[in-house]
Amino acid sequence: MLKFILRRCLEAIPTLFILITISFFMMRLAPGSPFTGERTLPPEVMANIEAKYHLNDPIMTQYFNYLKQLAHGDFGPSFKYKDYSVNDLVAASFPVSAKLGFAAFLLAVVIGVAAGVIAALKQNTRWDYAVMGVAMTGVVIPSFVVAPLLVMIFAITLHWLPGGGWNGGALKFMILPMVALSLAYIASIARITRGSMIEVLHSNFIRTAAGEGAADASHYSAPCAEAGAAAGALLYEASFRGHHHRLNGH
Repeated sequence: MLKFILRRCLEAIPTLFILITISFFMMRLAPGSPFTGERTLPPEVMANIEAKYHLNDPIMTQYFNYLKQLAHGDFGPSFKYKDYSVNDLVAASFPVSAKLGFAAFLLAVVIGVAAGVIAALKQNTRWDYAVMGVAMTGVVIPSFVVAPLLVMIFAITLHWLPGGGWNGGALKFMILPMVALSLAYIASIARITRGSMIEVLHSNFIRTAAGEGAADASHYSAPCAEAGAAAGALLYEASFRGHHHRLNGH
């Protein structure tokens, strides 16, 4: 596992380098500057600001200085928030993103696997069709469309949950963004789990168990549940590898 993570990190370096280079030159070659706004600054003031942030240096000098800063873990100053660096802003927001992402991950695995198992055990029934219908809807609708709909329904119309804020990570503030982030993964996990479960239910092992009189589902529910959980984990492994689109194509 450690070798896999290290290999993936090393493979990401060239991609990151290309993205950093493209974004840097696009920002530097765009008209205006980060300090060009509605209020026009006197030329001497603008010149002093650009000198402070080394924006008047040759573009290649800026580029290599930027790479040197990145190599030391310094993302530079924030042009929007005075007296703050990008590192400060990332450090303040990362715990929130990490907590929300982990919560969405758990929600997607639990609900996705459970829905897939139910759909497989109730194959070709209304339960199966309902789960797969919701799953397909969750796959095709992106989270940036689902999120405002959830806010409009549960925050603005019903007043059940807050429509924004964090409040130290209180549960009621996490529910809507957590659901919006996890819906697509819930749908994909449910589909994959259902397929894996159906394959197991039609395997020789299950047929043999049923033929030997093990009519009680408890005799073979464990291998079915393991297959469903493995299918759910497969999706997250694939999304970590960057092949989530391949799974959605099956």
